[in-house]
Amino acid sequence: MEQLDASHLRCPQPLLEVKLWLKSARCGQQLFLVLADPGSQRDIPAYLTRIGHGVKVVTQTSHRLELIITKHS
Repeated sequence: MEQLDASHLRCPQPLLEVKLWLKSARCGQQLFLVLADPGSQRDIPAYLTRIGHGVKVVTQTSHRLELIITKHS
């Protein structure tokens, strides 16, 4: 599983990084993603769900969100 620590990045950079990963990933591949930016914490899971990818919350606090993203189709 690949990992992306985007906790030091601010919106919209984490979303751009996730989009780049989605472009190169194969179906079924997973990404462990760490976010700290409040806007990214809200927007990225919603975006991924809306376009049909799997999103599992591993850890969520007010300052940090850890997700496992699974690319579908």
